[in-house]
Amino acid sequence: MPEGHTLHRLAGELSAAFGGQVVRVTSPQGRFADADHVDGTRMLRATSAGKHLFLEFERELFVHVHLGLIGKFDVHPGPAAAPVGQVRLRITTPTAYADLRGATQCDLVSRERRDAIVGTLGPDPLRPDADPMIAWRRISRSHRPIGDLLMDQGVLAGVGNVYRAEILFRHRMHPLRPGRTLRVGQFRAMWEDLAALMAVGVRTGRIDTVRPEHTPEAMGRPPRVDDHGGEVYVYRRAGQTCHVCGSRIRTALLQGRNLFWCPRCQPTFRSRAVK
Repeated sequence: MPEGHTLHRLAGELSAAFGGQVVRVTSPQGRFADADHVDGTRMLRATSAGKHLFLEFERELFVHVHLGLIGKFDVHPGPAAAPVGQVRLRITTPTAYADLRGATQCDLVSRERRDAIVGTLGPDPLRPDADPMIAWRRISRSHRPIGDLLMDQGVLAGVGNVYRAEILFRHRMHPLRPGRTLRVGQFRAMWEDLAALMAVGVRTGRIDTVRPEHTPEAMGRPPRVDDHGGEVYVYRRAGQTCHVCGSRIRTALLQGRNLFWCPRCQPTFRSRAVK
């Protein structure tokens, strides 16, 4: 599933291509029945919150998109070619067009409904209006593992499995450590690191999390070969050696998703509380 940086980058592309312009909105597949409500109107901008995308039109109407696991929203220079495959939503101007395929959600919503959807989400590290202390209050009161909490979109929006695995490694934190055992300084450092890493992802379109001393060039190792792209420490590297200590990366399931961690760099948390 695309992580928050992908949606933020996509919102920028859609705004650049269509923002402020009168657009044609159609549904070649026929599954977006409300296309005629915004067809021929002005699209103001596109924004994202976590893994949710919102296309804002005149009259306070929004098209809400959630890409899910396989969704794609591709922007192309115009003129538009004939639709290929199951195109659920198409946006067109004389100079550009964009096709949405495979999304789990594509609905026309009001401003109130948009606000309600955003209100269910935790703070998004990529949004300038995000308040990290909202996430901290939820984490600091929870017995759940930090690896679970980071993936809960109601706690912290936009973080997926890659950023979850990598931020925990970078901060030497075992994924099963209970949220309530973190110190606020630890959380703040993780938040700031996430914001910086995800901002790089917006610019480059890929997830790179290794520090300069651990790049292929610095270590003299082959570049990572993976369809997700990017240089990482532990994500999808189970059984391979850690770039930092040489231990074997481990994996396990948590809430149906794979964890990845280094047993030496991310030791099991031991409480120092007196029993």
